[in-house]
Amino acid sequence: MRTVQVSEITENIKEMCIEANHYLSKDMEAVMERAAETEEAPLGKQILGQLRENLDIAARDMIPICQDTGMAVVFLEIGQDVHLEGGPLEDAVNEGVRQGYTQGYLRKSVVGDPILRENTRDNTPAVIHTRIVAGDKVRIKVAPKGFGSENMSRVFMLKPADGLEGVKHAILTAVKDAGPNACPPMVVGVGVGGTFEKCALMAKEALTREAGSRSSIPWVRELEEEMLEKINGLGIGPGGLGGSTTAFAVNVNTYPTHIAGLPVAVNICCHVNRHVVREV
Repeated sequence: MRTVQVSEITENIKEMCIEANHYLSKDMEAVMERAAETEEAPLGKQILGQLRENLDIAARDMIPICQDTGMAVVFLEIGQDVHLEGGPLEDAVNEGVRQGYTQGYLRKSVVGDPILRENTRDNTPAVIHTRIVAGDKVRIKVAPKGFGSENMSRVFMLKPADGLEGVKHAILTAVKDAGPNACPPMVVGVGVGGTFEKCALMAKEALTREAGSRSSIPWVRELEEEMLEKINGLGIGPGGLGGSTTAFAVNVNTYPTHIAGLPVAVNICCHVNRHVVREV
């Protein structure tokens, strides 16, 4: 049994909130650089150049990548041989978000009630997802989610008879409907299977997977490759102004489901797809 103080979780999440909002992750740097080389439209290539310049300025001058510094989404994989001490884990996570957003001078975008809309003034609470896994480590993923792209996300409750073609149609429908509103080039997270809420959670977590990686399941890998090609063939392009780069990546996660259903969720993220991963 390994003891971890929740104060260590707080400190890491504080740093991760600041890091994610100022620096592009290495995997996103790689796909953006590759897109800048392969983009066919002159305007699209120019916009990608401007996006990269913006990212360079943000990192150099410690300015947020985007004015929408997002709602903090935190995934925790907690080893079953870890004993957490020092207070409630949820409080520790939210304290990390509070410190990150206040000390990092990040925009506070969270309202305490969805109808009354009063700002909480410290960007808490976070949306927290926990999972117990083997081992004695705590793996933390922090993904500040802006709502320009979040608002474009969809859940489709398909019939089993819709099959793989129905899944493809759902993904393309969501991306077409999003158009320029999701700040393309986008990363498309997809969840297939499970239940209504499970497929949405899988789609969200798929965005934290390394951009450009592929599933180990053959049909899923083929789906990711086909959907990326078809999405980039839509012509939406960088900034929605046309081009051959509408998406940097399509990441698909799957889970067993009921004989009577085929849930599909599409969670879209903008061109920065902010995420930081650490292990404590």
